[in-house]
Amino acid sequence: MVGGMGDGNANNFRTLDSSGSEEEQVPSAILYIVLMVYSATVLVGVLGNITLIKVFLTAKSMQSAPNIFIASLAVGDTLLLIACVPVETMRYFSETWIFGRAGCKIISFIQLTSVGVSVFTLTALSADRYQAVVRPLDVQLSNALLRTCSRVAVIWMVSMLLATPEAVFSDLYSFTVPGVNQSLVTCAPQPPSERRWQEVHSLVCFMVFYLIPLVVISTYYCLIARTLIWSGPGLPGEEHSHTRKQIVSRKRLAKTVLVLVLMFALCWLPNHLLYLYRSFTYQSIDPSIGHLLATFLCRALAFSSSCLNPFALYWLSRSFRSHFNRQLCCLCPTLFRQPHLPQQQSQRASLDHGTTSATRASLPLTELKSQPEDETSRQVNGE
Repeated sequence: MVGGMGDGNANNFRTLDSSGSEEEQVPSAILYIVLMVYSATVLVGVLGNITLIKVFLTAKSMQSAPNIFIASLAVGDTLLLIACVPVETMRYFSETWIFGRAGCKIISFIQLTSVGVSVFTLTALSADRYQAVVRPLDVQLSNALLRTCSRVAVIWMVSMLLATPEAVFSDLYSFTVPGVNQSLVTCAPQPPSERRWQEVHSLVCFMVFYLIPLVVISTYYCLIARTLIWSGPGLPGEEHSHTRKQIVSRKRLAKTVLVLVLMFALCWLPNHLLYLYRSFTYQSIDPSIGHLLATFLCRALAFSSSCLNPFALYWLSRSFRSHFNRQLCCLCPTLFRQPHLPQQQSQRASLDHGTTSATRASLPLTELKSQPEDETSRQVNGE
């Protein structure tokens, strides 16, 4: 699996001592920490991503081109959290692989597909933000949503295609721990003894699922920065106030996408580096506690990437925050109830049902004028 999540060097953390009797190498305190951290990651991540997907499906104002990418990202993250984190947790509590040969192939396929969807979606989002800033009028084409859906479908197909060899070659292999006579079984994309293939696998995963996409993303953001610096106040379409507001909003969304990219890069870098280091330096399995802790920290950080996006969007986007709060109100109305003044409720009810004209007249004129434009801006920009 990508980033060493299925290599034999870190697959099982319960071994046998030299006399053949079972000995738990992992302290109980570490096992409890592992269980709590991974359980919290799954619970928070699945809840946040499902809420994000529900917001996209139920709020028409959020069904914009950028948000299609973000919803796809949430689907991939949810898939990773449900299918892979529980399996990773069981590695600490079982001395051998317990999910069978079919489970080995399926889980390897799901994990690599999810990672591919994440990094390629972020790349597509960066390209979308480049187009929105440099050519803002192009994103208003009538087929923009259809084109975005097509790109999302291509991302999923490419990710599954790249994950297919991982599923084909992943299998159950036996390995031995130094000082232990009995062999253990692990799920890995290649036999632990095949060091050359493990080196190639780690390099390919690092290049395809990390380095190359981040180079492309960095290129797009350098072009965005150059456009903003060179154009200054004279961005295209500035003569139209509506277009000018859209450009400002798209700049804000570009910053949001950049935050998502940076979180992904920082969360996955340690795991990739650890896998590269192990592939090129280790000649045998390392059962030490230090290696265990390093592996756990790197993988926990990588998995946390799948649950951070909803928090980032909640923090950076007022529209997402508002819709998230509404969903939370439905789940727990006593904790997330938003107070409303009676007069405001009366005015809103009168405006919705059209019962009186006096109530409409009491609303500020600027509010009545700003509503259609603000709604259009949100639909276009996905804020």
